[in-house]
Amino acid sequence: MILEMKVPSPGESITEVEIAEWLVEDGDYVEKDQAIAEVDSDKATLELPAEASGVITLKAEVGDAVAVGEVVCLIDTDAAKPEGAGKETSEPKKEQPKQEEAKAPQPAQAKETYASGVASPAAKKILSEKGIDASAIKGSGKDGRITKDDAVKAVPSMGSPTGGNRGESRSKLSMLRRKVAERLVSAKNETAMLTTFNEVDMSPIFELRKQYKEDFKSKHGVGLGFMSFFTKAVVRALQMYPAVNSMIDGKEMITYDFCDISIAVSGPKGLMVPVIRNAENLTFRGIEAEVKRLAIRAREGEITVDEMTGGTFTITNGGVFGSMLSTPIINPPQSAILGMHNIVERPIVRDGGIAIAPIMYVALSYDHRIIDGKESVGFLVAIKEALESPEELLMDGNVKKALEM
Repeated sequence: MILEMKVPSPGESITEVEIAEWLVEDGDYVEKDQAIAEVDSDKATLELPAEASGVITLKAEVGDAVAVGEVVCLIDTDAAKPEGAGKETSEPKKEQPKQEEAKAPQPAQAKETYASGVASPAAKKILSEKGIDASAIKGSGKDGRITKDDAVKAVPSMGSPTGGNRGESRSKLSMLRRKVAERLVSAKNETAMLTTFNEVDMSPIFELRKQYKEDFKSKHGVGLGFMSFFTKAVVRALQMYPAVNSMIDGKEMITYDFCDISIAVSGPKGLMVPVIRNAENLTFRGIEAEVKRLAIRAREGEITVDEMTGGTFTITNGGVFGSMLSTPIINPPQSAILGMHNIVERPIVRDGGIAIAPIMYVALSYDHRIIDGKESVGFLVAIKEALESPEELLMDGNVKKALEM
């Protein structure tokens, strides 16, 4: 029986996918549930498993865009499994003895004399007018002498010759990368995006992590990172400024009473934004565990479309790559995004004196169509206040209870 394998629907609103890579070759014998291809949608890269065992016939090529429900391969389920299929041979293949290659006759090298590379008087004048050094010209005259004809044909270099490789390569952008590019351009063109900045003294969080991170990890199996503090601070600020937790739908503004926080993660196929659902209900341990789970799934290419769909606000951390300051682009249809950056010891004024403290610059990009300057600045200040007074504002004055110690 010939089984037609069709492209399954990866998720709602996705109508086509692109063949990113075939993991098998035409005519191979495949086992049921074996991954036979990787397909790109505009949201994620997914594996396509074989629906039955048999010999496969490919009906699409790498790079082809195929509609959901379209046949991409055939599987002959009646075909017999070849002997040794799926088994590694015990003996390594013997290398065939190399045959001695026939040596091609080498062209006779030009005889070098005192005249080699020397320009004739007429050639020297022409090269001087062109601004070309004689050493850059290979002469065609007797014994390598540079003739008038060589000088006439010589073309001035437009730059200093380096002798380095000047090759280039082209590769097709994945559907995910093209979709990300499209959404970023759309966000720039269709929103009234502004960015406001502030700085955060991370000393209190450093002290808390120094005191509790080892016990936290030994008890919960995850590290006490910065993301849980920032997520908690964002949730608090969103509840204080609901307009930031909103988005435009036509002529209406939708405001959410829950906080689904998208976390930007750099994956093998590009930027991905898995979502922490109902972050307002999670503890520090719950946030750290969810961040770790989603990050691992994104980096290993196992993230699903459902895990990246939705989100009411995004946090992106360019600091892990060393970024000091940036203006993050809104993740549509959301209305705001918080950018974290690297932490650097800087001089600050504290209690009337100069002190050295670990400082992070933070940036909030927002859609000015529904978020006013007062709300955007107030929102970022609320985050700064929470991060600089975490014990009071994020932990209700009880650190051990908040960390479930």
